[in-house]
Amino acid sequence: MQHYRQCRRRQQKYFESSYQIHAMKMKSAIFILIFFCSIHIFAQNDTLKNMALIPKGEFNMGKNSANPSDWQPEHKIILDSFYLDKFEVTNQQYYDFCRVTRHALPEFWGMKEFKCGIDFPDNPVIGVSWFDAQSYAKWAKKRLPTEAEWEYASRGGLTDKNYPTGDQIDSTKANYGKKYKGSLQIGTFQPNNFGVYDMSGNVWEWTFDNYGDDYYQVSEPNNPRGPKNGRFKVIRGGSWHSGAMCIQNYYRNGLSPSWVDMAVGFRCAKSIGTTQK
Repeated sequence: MQHYRQCRRRQQKYFESSYQIHAMKMKSAIFILIFFCSIHIFAQNDTLKNMALIPKGEFNMGKNSANPSDWQPEHKIILDSFYLDKFEVTNQQYYDFCRVTRHALPEFWGMKEFKCGIDFPDNPVIGVSWFDAQSYAKWAKKRLPTEAEWEYASRGGLTDKNYPTGDQIDSTKANYGKKYKGSLQIGTFQPNNFGVYDMSGNVWEWTFDNYGDDYYQVSEPNNPRGPKNGRFKVIRGGSWHSGAMCIQNYYRNGLSPSWVDMAVGFRCAKSIGTTQK
């Protein structure tokens, strides 16, 4: 009987020890899971820092006019919600990208007359091609906005208005017409109703889409992504060098994707629920 009791006690201690080890392993596993989830959430929040949530909705894209143009016919577009950078990508941000990835610096880097360089950290980067902008966006776990997303965000929920803040524009609301003789720091002027800045003026912005002067005649209504083929990429928004006509919400132009310019930069977008697209 005594031998039996000793065996039972040893068996009980073994199970208690096994349970404790199992519990410790479970706690460790839960801790590791929480740790990695926290890292993912932190990285996600860091990616979304300084991005505006653009709500799902529909709007009339383009503008009908008496003379032939590439911004007509006006047509209804329906978009899913997405994130958009509140500001244009800056010299500092692009420099960080180049430093980490060893990507080439912009064409006009170090030229003070264009405010392109680390001495102007909060000015929008210029001298970058569409391919450069794509590379940066991929590195930042973002993407370039489609042309439709860009115009929708620029309008800020306003209907039938020419500019992001209404039908009128002047140099207290946007950087255009050569008044400031170059780009200004991001966020110099008030944002539109979606909380995004400098959608009119400062620098032109690359979009994802191929350019087609007749694309609006055949554009699909839901989340369009531009023509399948094209020699040029759409740029939007006008710049400090542009007149009032070129900084209107609907005004569009196209450039070769390999072109670099003293007045062309970009901002990024991000699809909802993804880390990259």
